[in-house]
Amino acid sequence: MRALDLSPGRVGGARRALLRAGQGAALALPVAFLALFFFYPLFAIARLSFADGMAGVLETLGTRYYWRALAFTTAQAALSTALTLALGLPGAYVFARYEFPGKALLRAVAGVPFVMPTVVVAVAFGALLGPRGLINQALQALFGPATPPIRPGGLQAVLLAHVFYNYTVILRLVGGFWANLDPRLEQAAAMLGASRLHVLLRVTLPLLAPAIGAAALLVFIFTFTSFGVMVILGGPRLATLEVEIYRQTAQALRLDVAATLALIQLVCTLGLSLVYTRLAARAVTPLELQPRSYTARPPRTRREKVLVGAAMLLITVLLGAPLAALALRSVLAPGPGAPRVTLAAYLALGQNLTGSAFFVPPTAAIANSLRIAATTTLLALSIGVPAAYLLARRPTPPRPGAPLPEKRLAVIALLDALFMLPLGTSAVTLGLGYMVALSVPGLGGLRTSPWLIPVLHTLVALPFVIRALAPVLRARSPRQREAAALLGASPARAWLRVEVPQIAPALATGAVFAFTVSLGEFGATLLLARPEAPTLPVMIFRFLGQPGALNYGQALALATILMLVTAASFLLLERLRPPGGEF
Repeated sequence: MRALDLSPGRVGGARRALLRAGQGAALALPVAFLALFFFYPLFAIARLSFADGMAGVLETLGTRYYWRALAFTTAQAALSTALTLALGLPGAYVFARYEFPGKALLRAVAGVPFVMPTVVVAVAFGALLGPRGLINQALQALFGPATPPIRPGGLQAVLLAHVFYNYTVILRLVGGFWANLDPRLEQAAAMLGASRLHVLLRVTLPLLAPAIGAAALLVFIFTFTSFGVMVILGGPRLATLEVEIYRQTAQALRLDVAATLALIQLVCTLGLSLVYTRLAARAVTPLELQPRSYTARPPRTRREKVLVGAAMLLITVLLGAPLAALALRSVLAPGPGAPRVTLAAYLALGQNLTGSAFFVPPTAAIANSLRIAATTTLLALSIGVPAAYLLARRPTPPRPGAPLPEKRLAVIALLDALFMLPLGTSAVTLGLGYMVALSVPGLGGLRTSPWLIPVLHTLVALPFVIRALAPVLRARSPRQREAAALLGASPARAWLRVEVPQIAPALATGAVFAFTVSLGEFGATLLLARPEAPTLPVMIFRFLGQPGALNYGQALALATILMLVTAASFLLLERLRPPGGEF
C-alpha cells in the first residue's frame, strides 16, 4: 500500500484544486438558472406556437385584428418615446450644465417613478385626472357640473403615464453623458461664428446621438411591453400585444394564440435589445470627457435661471403631482361636498365586509408581497453574485505583454448579453412561458408551488443585481487578496474580510433593486398568483375591478402603501449606490 503524501505542497495543491472545483460549481449556478427558468419557458412557447406546424401560426398572422394590435403597440410606443424625449432633453441639459441648490435631491426624486410599480403609476394618474380624481372633484365643487368636466382619453392618460414613468431614463442616460462632454467644443464653434442653433445641430446633437438613441430605444422597449398602465388606464378598446397576450391566456383560454403573439413580441423586443446594446456601447466610447465639476456651473443670466426654474417646476408637477394626488385621494371621503379627511379605506383593509368564506384580507397580500420580495432578494443575490464574478473575471494573456485571448472575451461578452435578456423580455410573456412549460405531465404540481413566483421575480431582478455588482468587481484590485493570502488568510476568509467590505455598497444596491422589483411586479404575477395568495399589485387590480367607493378607496390605500415603500427603498438605494454602478 502506498503511503499517504501529506506534504505541504501536495496539500496546498489539493486545496487549490478543491477551490477551483467549488468556484466552477458556483459559476455554473447562474448559467443553469438562466437555462432552466428563462430559455426553457421561451422554448415551451415556441414549441406550442408550432405544435400544428405552420397552420396555427399562419392563422394568427392572417388575422387583421392582431396586426392592428401590433400596429397600435408600435404607434403608442413611438408617441410615448417622442413625448418623453421632448420633455426629458431640456431637463437633461439643465442637470448636465448647471449646478443649483437641491439638484441631488431633485435628481433622486426624479428617479422614483422609474422603480414605481406600474399599478401604482396607473392608479396615481387615475387619482389625479380620472372621473373620481382630484382635479375633477375640485372643478365640480367650484363650478357645480354634474359630470366630470375633464375626461382625458385612454390614450392620452397612457402617454402621460409613460412619460412620467420613463422621464428619468432620459435624464440619467442622456444627462449623464452630456455632463461629461467638453463644453470647449461648443465654445469653439461659437467663436467661429456658429449660432446657438447651429452649435446644437452640428456639434452637440451628433456627439449626443448614441446616448439619445440608446435612451430612446430603451424607452421604446419599456412602453412597447407596457402592461399595467395599458390594462388600467387604456380601457378595453386599447389592446396592445401585451394586453392581448393576457386576454388570450386568462380570458379566452387560447394558449396557442397567446404563444404565437408572445413569440412575435419576443422577436421584436430581442431585436430592439440587440440594437440598444450596440447604441449603448457607442454611447460609452471615450471622447475627451471632462469631470462634471468642470462642465457644470451655477446659472447666471435671467434666461438660464428661468430655464433651471422651468425644469425644476416640470419635474415637481409632472412627477410629483400624481403621487401626491394618490396619497391625498386615499384619505379623502368620497362624494360631493367639502373635502373630508378619513382613514376609512385604511381601516377597512383588514375587514371582511362581504362575509365571503374565500375572502383574502389585503393585509395578507401585504405580508405575502413582503415575503416574496425577501425571498427574491436572497435568491437574486445567491445567483447574481456568482454571475457578476463570472462576468468580471479578467482573461489572463498567454504571456506577459501579449493581447488578451479574443475567444475568452467573446464568451464573456456573450454571457453578459444573455444575462441581460430578461430585462428586455415581457413579464407577461415569461408568465405565459411558465404556464405552458409547467403544463407538461409531471410538472403540474409546480404551478401551485410557493417558490414559483419568487423564482420568476428573481429572473426579472437578476439583470439589476448583476449590473450593480459587475462594474465594482471589475474595478477591484487583486493585490489586497494576495496580501491577505501572504499573511495566512484562507481564500474564504480573505473574501469575507477584504472583498466583501469593498463590494458591500454594490451588494446593498442590488438587494434593494431586487426587493423593489419583486414588490411591484404585476404582469407575470397576475397570471401565476394563486387566488388565495395574491400579491399587493394583484390585490390593487382586484379592488379596481369591483364596484363601490370603498373598494376604490382600498385600492388607493394599498397603492399608497406600495408607493411609500418603493420610494423609501429607492431613496435608500440612492444613498448606497456605489460610484461605479451602472443603474
